[in-house]
Amino acid sequence: MTTATLLVELLTEELPPKALSRLGEVFAAQIHAGLAARKLLSAGAAFKWFATPRRLAIQIPGVVAVAPDAKVTEKLMPVSVALDATGQPTQALLKKLEAKGIPASEIAKFEKRQDGKAEALFYEATVKGVALDDVLADIVGDALKKLPIPKVMRWGDSDHQFVRPVHGLVLLHGSRLVPGEVLGLKSQATTLGHRFLSSGEIALKDADSYTETLKVEGKVIADFAQRKAQIAAQLDAKAAELKAAINPSEGLLDEVTSLVEWPVVYVGEFESEYLDVPQECLILTMQQNQKYFPLLDASKKLLNKFLIVSNMQVDDPKHIVGGNARVVRPRLSDARFFFNQDRKHALASRLDKLGGVVYHNKLGSVLQRVERLEELAQRIAVRLGANASLAGRAAQLAKADLVTDMVGEFPELQGIMGRYYALHDGEDKQVADAVQSHYQPRFAGDALPQGEIACAAALADKLDALAGFFGIGQIPTGDKDPFGLRRAALGVLRILMETPLPLDLAELIADAQAGFADGVLKQPVAEPLLDFMLDRLRGLLRDAGHAQDAIEAVLAQRPTRIDRVPAKLSAVRDFQALPEAEALAAANKRIGNILKKAEGSFGAPQESLFSEEAEKALNARVKEIAPVVGKRVADEAYTEALKALASVRAEVDLFFDKVMVNVDDSAVRANRLGLLKALFDQLNAVADISKLGV
Repeated sequence: MTTATLLVELLTEELPPKALSRLGEVFAAQIHAGLAARKLLSAGAAFKWFATPRRLAIQIPGVVAVAPDAKVTEKLMPVSVALDATGQPTQALLKKLEAKGIPASEIAKFEKRQDGKAEALFYEATVKGVALDDVLADIVGDALKKLPIPKVMRWGDSDHQFVRPVHGLVLLHGSRLVPGEVLGLKSQATTLGHRFLSSGEIALKDADSYTETLKVEGKVIADFAQRKAQIAAQLDAKAAELKAAINPSEGLLDEVTSLVEWPVVYVGEFESEYLDVPQECLILTMQQNQKYFPLLDASKKLLNKFLIVSNMQVDDPKHIVGGNARVVRPRLSDARFFFNQDRKHALASRLDKLGGVVYHNKLGSVLQRVERLEELAQRIAVRLGANASLAGRAAQLAKADLVTDMVGEFPELQGIMGRYYALHDGEDKQVADAVQSHYQPRFAGDALPQGEIACAAALADKLDALAGFFGIGQIPTGDKDPFGLRRAALGVLRILMETPLPLDLAELIADAQAGFADGVLKQPVAEPLLDFMLDRLRGLLRDAGHAQDAIEAVLAQRPTRIDRVPAKLSAVRDFQALPEAEALAAANKRIGNILKKAEGSFGAPQESLFSEEAEKALNARVKEIAPVVGKRVADEAYTEALKALASVRAEVDLFFDKVMVNVDDSAVRANRLGLLKALFDQLNAVADISKLGV
């Protein structure tokens, strides 16, 4: 078979930058899959995808010009239907052969094989392999239809549709042009390079030299990853020259990679007077509006310099640098104007405006929510022994910056601007810090709010949302979570567990539910929400690397003091290493099953009803360890509690070896069940050890 590298390139107008890398990946993957399905790839053929602002391309080595012929076996019909009693073909068989274009002379070559309970006729034929030239255009066309494009457009007088107008198509197999037409364009062996730096139309000698030809003649780095790495290296080098650091933003790096074909980094500058504006505002406007990379000094303070990723390489970049400085200046002026205007009105004076902002049509306005948050944050602070007045004030002001000009322009700054404005208004620093951090953690791995006031406000914010939406039936299902309730639940759990805070989750849920007016919450909240939270906790602990059986042992008890969970997991892990662990886990499971099946009532065991030495011994040991275990659990010394329980193994083994529980005498049976219940309570004081796979 003749093999060569295949190149497919689609030349377009500027593609959507935020979707470019994904478009490139899917375009290439679909073409590769189409070739593989038609057996046009040699074994182990990999591929490289390319994406620039004006092109999508794929390069695949080892593509054959013609697929190998293949033998196929097809079941025709049961023998009883295909042949008559004399072995001659029936009309049904002849009609089927005619429809498939199989001559009747082939009947003698058909095989009879057992097919389930009946015998059937099978036909073996050789299918001629397809030619690359015959199918490549269709493969490319099918790939374009499967791209993740939300909106398409038409151009010119044609009816063709794509995300952007298409101007060129390259189909090269080695040095040979593959004929074909896609979106009304016939394939050619020429392409275009950089809009301004290229010399014009570029002839492609062969598929293998594609990237080098584009780089040398077209001033285009076609490989997305290579272009991204080059930009990152240039940014780091420029920052190092200035003894500065780049404000990190992975999304921005991807976006500028999608905007340039020949990246060159220049240094821009703005007037230092703008540094009076909070640097978060300046950073956001430079990154979001201008696609610049802000620079920070060693103390992470913003400098009045920034890095520009340009698509032009020139000897004297003063016009590029000056032009960008002129463009950014009005943006910075806007930020300064918003900041100055916002500070003319105290945060507290904006609360009434929140009454006109709908939180949810079934849960009222943002102002009504703020009133709930204020009360809930105060309750949480009281439980923590913190200043309830400060917690209430933080919750009261937490959402006020939503109606400021700055947050209206940059929603990402909510909380951040609230802190600046609260400090300007003379609010307590703890209150101001809580206004900013009550949104935390915003994502996995994000920092937690610091201090009891901030934690109270953050917990109130998340618990109110959880109770409210559960109460109106808006529970996340599948991958749908429009109100971010999974994130809110994980935030509550992390704050309680990692801070840690001595708060009861069930009580917090009850407090949050109580904040809503009668009749607002029409669905059950307490139990469904606790189940939801514990399920999130299960995933959180699993992601942290804890063993599944240990997690299940602890969560089987439905713990509501989340701060105690890590210590219990640690204790369970230590218990599993003990030689008594396996036997006690099995015994605990056995006791649980016995108690589930038990009929009638049984209370505390009566010593007068014990007749067997084994049950007397077990009762004595249970009475002996009960106060020890109780004291250690109360002191949160869970490892010591489980070690104390391990000492009862000998008496448990002897009991099950010598004593029959379900005897005919109901009083004796109930007494022995009472003993097992007392033991069961002790064994499960820390975790359900029957869940352990020791």
